[in-house]
Amino acid sequence: MNKKMLMTGNEAIGEAAVQAGCDFYAGYPITPQNELTAYLAKRMPEEKRVFVQAESELAAINMVMGAAACGRRAMTTSSSPGISLKQEGISYLAGARLPCLIVNIMRGGPGLGNIAPAQSDYFQATKGGGHGDYHCLVLAPGSVQEAYHLVFLGFDLADQYRTPTILLGDGMLGQMMEPLIVCSSPACRPGREFVVRRKRLPTKPWALNGCQGRGPRVVKSFFMQNELLEGHNKILQKNYAQIKNKEQRCEQLYLEDSSIVLVAYGSMARIAKAATAALRKKKIKAGLLRPISLWPFPAGAFEQLLKKKKKLRFLVLEMSCGQMVEDVRLAVNGRAAVDFYGRSGGGIPTEEEILKKILHRG
Repeated sequence: MNKKMLMTGNEAIGEAAVQAGCDFYAGYPITPQNELTAYLAKRMPEEKRVFVQAESELAAINMVMGAAACGRRAMTTSSSPGISLKQEGISYLAGARLPCLIVNIMRGGPGLGNIAPAQSDYFQATKGGGHGDYHCLVLAPGSVQEAYHLVFLGFDLADQYRTPTILLGDGMLGQMMEPLIVCSSPACRPGREFVVRRKRLPTKPWALNGCQGRGPRVVKSFFMQNELLEGHNKILQKNYAQIKNKEQRCEQLYLEDSSIVLVAYGSMARIAKAATAALRKKKIKAGLLRPISLWPFPAGAFEQLLKKKKKLRFLVLEMSCGQMVEDVRLAVNGRAAVDFYGRSGGGIPTEEEILKKILHRG
C-alpha cells in the first residue's frame, strides 16, 4: 500500500538518489541545497555507499568523474555559483562520455547573487556551460513528487546515452515541503517509510573496473590529432541527435481550445498553472505547455500545436530576464506571436502580474 510523508524537495531528491542506486556522492555546501547534502551525509553511509564532502566544487566534480569512469552511479549537487565552478569538469565528463547526475538548485545571480529562487541558469544548463560542442540532458521538475521520479529517470538516461544529466530545480522547489509517495511495498523497515529499490543496474563494458583477463580500456576526452577529435565529436553529435529524437518531454494542459498558451517550467509553471485556471474562469481560452526536458527542448510539441491552430499567442514566463524564451521563439519560428514576462534576482512573477500582462494586452 502506498504511503505518504512530508519531505522537502532537497530531501526527496536525496532519497530518490539512494533508491535509484547511487553509489557515490561528492559535493560541497551551498545554500539553498544544503539540506540535500546533509540528507545524503546520513543516508549514504546507512546503505554502505560512498559520501564525500569535498574541499571544493572543483574537487567534487572531479571525484564524480573518477567514480563514473569506474562504472559507478555517481552524483553531485550544488547551486548556481557552485555549478559554475564545475563547468570544466562537466565538459570533461561529456567529452569522455561518462554518465552521472548533476543537481542544480538554482539561486539568484549573477555572481554570488542571493539565496532566493531563480531560473537564470537555463543557458548554462541547456547550451553547454563549459567549452566544446556538447550538451547535457536537462530535466526540470515541477513538484517534490516529480523531482523524486526524475532522479530515477535522470540516472537511467545518463547510463543509456553515456552523458551527464542535469536535474534543474530552484530554491523554491528545494525548500518547499509536500506530500511524497516514497514506498509501495509492505517491506518498509519499521520506523522508516523507505524501501531501497536498488535495481539491477546496467552493465558498463567501457568502465575501468580492473583488467580481469581482458584487453585495456581507455576513458578520455583528449585526442591529439584533429581527425580523431573530429571523429569523436561526430559520435557525440550522433548521440545527441538520438536524444533529441526520443527524449522530448512536456506537460500539456487545456491546449485543445486555447488561443493563448502560457509556457513555463519548474516552480514557475506552478504559478502559470494557477494563472491558466484563473484566465479560463474569465472565459479566456488559456492553455499551459510545461517543458520537462529543457534539453532536448520539446520543440515537437510546439510543432504539433501550430499545425492544428492558425491563430495562437504564446506567453513565456520565467524567473529570469528571459532565457527559455529564445528556445520557444526558435520552436515557433515566426508562426505565432511570442511574448515574455519575467523577473530576476530572486523576484517571482505572481499570478496577478501574469493576469495583468495578458488582460492589459488584450
